[in-house]
Amino acid sequence: MPKSDPDIKEMSFETSLKELEGIVGKLEQGQIALEEAIVMYTRGTSLKEHCEKKLKEAKLKVEKVSA
Repeated sequence: MPKSDPDIKEMSFETSLKELEGIVGKLEQGQIALEEAIVMYTRGTSLKEHCEKKLKEAKLKVEKVSA
């Protein structure tokens, strides 16, 4: 599991998701050198984990308000 980059920790959900979508799109095109693809994949994994964390936090807040 990759370490979370400090800059990712400060990103909003929307910014993280937009960057993640960009990475996925570039990787799907398959026009990237292997080393760059590995770096992008690693960052994408960190972004995905950050987005999941933000969603979980939001869900807990909604549950508290709804309770």
